[in-house]
Amino acid sequence: MTKVLIVLMGFLLMFLSETLGTGEQLTYKDPTKPLNVRIKDLLGRMTVEEKIGQMVQIERLNASADVMKNYFIGSVLSGGGSAPSKNASAKDWVDMVNEIQKGALSSRLGIPMIYGIDAVHGHNNVYNATIFPHNVGLGATRDPQLVKNIGSATALEIRATGIPYAFAPCIAVCKDPRWGRCYESYSEDPKIVQEMTEIILGLQGEIPPNSRKGVPYVGGKDKVAGCAKHFVGDGGTTKGINENDTVIDRHSLLSIHMPGYSHSIIKGIATVMASYSSWNGEKMHAHKELLTGFLKNTLNFKGFVISDWQGIDRITSPPHANYTYSIIASVTAGVDMIMIPYDYKEFIDKISYLVKNNIIPMSRIDDAVWRILRVKFVMGLFENPLADYSLVNEIGKKEHRELAREAVRKSLVLLKNGKSTSTPLLPLPKKTQKILVAGTHANNLGYQCGGWTIEWQGASGNNLTSGTTVLDAIKETVDPETEVTFEEQPNKESLQSHGFSYGIVVVGEYPYAETNGDSLNLTIPDPGPSTITDVCGAMKCVVIIISGRPVVIEPYISSMDALVAAWLPGTEGKGITDVLFGDYGFTGKLPRTWFKTVDQLPMNFGDPHYDPLFSFGYGLTTEPIKA
Repeated sequence: MTKVLIVLMGFLLMFLSETLGTGEQLTYKDPTKPLNVRIKDLLGRMTVEEKIGQMVQIERLNASADVMKNYFIGSVLSGGGSAPSKNASAKDWVDMVNEIQKGALSSRLGIPMIYGIDAVHGHNNVYNATIFPHNVGLGATRDPQLVKNIGSATALEIRATGIPYAFAPCIAVCKDPRWGRCYESYSEDPKIVQEMTEIILGLQGEIPPNSRKGVPYVGGKDKVAGCAKHFVGDGGTTKGINENDTVIDRHSLLSIHMPGYSHSIIKGIATVMASYSSWNGEKMHAHKELLTGFLKNTLNFKGFVISDWQGIDRITSPPHANYTYSIIASVTAGVDMIMIPYDYKEFIDKISYLVKNNIIPMSRIDDAVWRILRVKFVMGLFENPLADYSLVNEIGKKEHRELAREAVRKSLVLLKNGKSTSTPLLPLPKKTQKILVAGTHANNLGYQCGGWTIEWQGASGNNLTSGTTVLDAIKETVDPETEVTFEEQPNKESLQSHGFSYGIVVVGEYPYAETNGDSLNLTIPDPGPSTITDVCGAMKCVVIIISGRPVVIEPYISSMDALVAAWLPGTEGKGITDVLFGDYGFTGKLPRTWFKTVDQLPMNFGDPHYDPLFSFGYGLTTEPIKA
């Protein structure tokens, strides 16, 4: 009898170990169970170390399988320009993300990590991806449905690389173009920013009609979790200085900078990123009243709050001066996941001490982890933690490039057309004897795309990714018999005996991102101004400005026959020639005020001293030429 019992016990233990090992009988791994039941079950099984690990996001360079397993890391990211290799393919990305994920899945509870990336105008870190116009250009389209479609296309390209999480959209309301991130803002008008939160439904999917307000929603394997950023007031800092102080009263903060967040939450946004900036001297990463009191309690946001890159370090000046204080201040304020991204061991050691000594209460840790797990469960990460190659052909596919081309042509704002209204220059004739194309930005895909393209700061040249420059688009659009001459910086002598029917000058800003783009003068870099005056002084000319914001053009405008604001259009240069040569009409409207001089700044529509060169909402129209 004893032997029989021993054998039976052995079979029982073997059955239990097998079922536990395969995940059967574990409530949190059962997709048929209610969401909150699964979260509660998993949270109840987790040690303090496992909970803290979920709150940690590290850069992919640190994310070895051993690190993921031994530190229970909850999230990994690619910083700007951080890729598995130069010109990495979609398959290369999938393989890298899966290797990291396998490390996470090998931990005791097998909790999948969530991989995040900045995809702020398409999947912009990835070679051959479709690069859409930056947000300022999309704001000029006044077309929320277009922006939603861009969200859907971007989600597919992100998923093609095995990544399920995008740090987008930026819903900043830029009130001063001197800010280096102004091109990431749709408009100076909160209503336009609010309307453009439609991109969330493209990225994450249409929220079900019975969904509770504030609960994150991500609709399947062709959608990604989004991130509304940067909470809150990032676009209102003094003199537009990046990461600076937004000095306004509460009513202005809530009426100007908050509406985008309330609309994002209604649309099921999964995550919100805290801003480096301050509100009236108090750092947003440590602002409990706004992060917990307003965002989580008043707006009922149920996703997780993530810090910006080393964001908690910058609570102190200089950064990292008192890291223990920064951890206490940010976590107790309501930051749930910390983008560390490198020195994760120091963070884990310090927060572990703070939790074990009840300096940070366990209830706050449980709340943070509950929110992180909620997003992971909602996304289906537990059921489908590993990516495959099924979507790799979505990268840069024809339909997405056509969508980007549509966005470009709708984003262009025609600011001047003819020395007088009776003599418009545009649309240009395709068939003529000889045309000149000039300027630093006419044949430079990197300049055309701007910052956050392959590299964090962007790059120069035509080899960083695939696309069509303005020059190539012109050559492909004009009549085969039309001679196209390109001179980046033509000299005055050659212009005197030219014989050109007209000139197309393409100049603007060089690429930048974040603080590197802060500018107090907002001038077009040399040789842009001289190219304008030389070419326009010698022939009829249209000037196309490639820039992330309004720049100083008043001194040169009288010499131009036509002027087009093209923003940062991305890879699809044919969108410019579609409108320039009359296949489509100009329809774009200024998403922000175009100033006369920087001394007027900040100056926004409705201000008492409002005296712009071109008013917010301005934009001439043309009719397409009928074939």
